Amino acid sequence: LFPNQIATEQQSVVLVKRLLATSVSCITYMRGLFPESSYGTRYLDDLCLKILREDKNCLGSLQIVKWIQGCFDALEKQYNLALFCFFKSNSSMTELYQFKFKYQKEVPQMDIISNQMNVVNGVCSEDVKQASRLLIRKLYLLMQNLGPLPNDVTLTMKLLYYNDVTPKDYQPPGFKEDGSAGDLLFDGDPVNLRVGSVSTGFHLMKVRVITEKKRMGTVESTLIQKNGPTKISHQGLDCDEEEEEGSTKISCLNLAFSQEEVIGPKKKRKVSEPEKLLLEGRK
Repeated sequence: LFPNQIATEQQSVVLVKRLLATSVSCITYMRGLFPESSYGTRYLDDLCLKILREDKNCLGSLQIVKWIQGCFDALEKQYNLALFCFFKSNSSMTELYQFKFKYQKEVPQMDIISNQMNVVNGVCSEDVKQASRLLIRKLYLLMQNLGPLPNDVTLTMKLLYYNDVTPKDYQPPGFKEDGSAGDLLFDGDPVNLRVGSVSTGFHLMKVRVITEKKRMGTVESTLIQKNGPTKISHQGLDCDEEEEEGSTKISCLNLAFSQEEVIGPKKKRKVSEPEKLLLEGRK
């Protein structure tokens, strides 16, 4: 599922793309969006993974695959700051999955080779693969313990970019400039969950989930971010700020947020949304 070595930037890109595709597939499968025929089977050690594939009999799965491929394009160009996958019900947001990306500004150099394990600037390939396995396992565990979504839920995505490197007219395949108006409202009492992160020395990918408290079930308490502020002026979107552990902890998000509120008036981000919102009935 993952490259045997992560010693080059290209190998790192492959890993991040596979992590992203596996994570989004996990979300759509465990949340019951598409039929079994829309997934192939892969194994991560003893964990059976369901990976989205192009199912011509399910237009919704075709659309999600296209969106993922569009995100790959932005990742390869190092434009992509974050991907948001979120479920909406009656125009209110009910669950959000945040994938945040950072890129090394200088290419790491090979420092040490020992015991047939690559070490790049102190990052060991085996450690990277182990962190990747742990991230997928924690995401699956989270999905298994979350309560069901509303029956009328729809899924969409948004891409945010690094303004200083992204051309103003750039749009990845399957996306267009974000033209949505109004706030995205979170119903109920949302909780922020830190799933995990993977750093390769070339890329850093972090995964967080925000869902309604009533849907938490028996989610492991260590995933829940406590003792944080209730305001979300940035909500972790501004990757120009260094994130120290605990500095962006959020326990409740009891207010609407718009692009301006999240990003801040001084730093508006370029945002893309899907060209089409097409999802057929859930399982």
